[in-house]
Amino acid sequence: MEETTDPFKEAIVNHLQELANNDALFAITFSKPYKNIDDCATYILNEVKKSQRQGFDDDEIFNMAIHYYDEETVEIGKPIKAKVVVNRSIAAARTNDFPKSTTKNGDANQTSLFKL
Repeated sequence: MEETTDPFKEAIVNHLQELANNDALFAITFSKPYKNIDDCATYILNEVKKSQRQGFDDDEIFNMAIHYYDEETVEIGKPIKAKVVVNRSIAAARTNDFPKSTTKNGDANQTSLFKL
């Protein structure tokens, strides 16, 4: 398992590790030595920037992470400096308490993982 102290990367790694623990095929994908959480986060931030949206459902972000690990060749893009806001449902996942938070300008059913 990859180690990180960044809450955004930690949320992604935790989700992917849980997926790998429950899916032997994804466990192989997740253990690719040439893939890492830093490049995964850069890929996600670039995809978010391309979309020009500010609020994303957790699953949308996690699916981007899965796509990064699944694909042999994926254009990561250049590192982006961004303010990433991890919603409370991810932070609370450790205690099995899942409150939903939404963006101020977002859809009421859409949680905010981060904004650029």
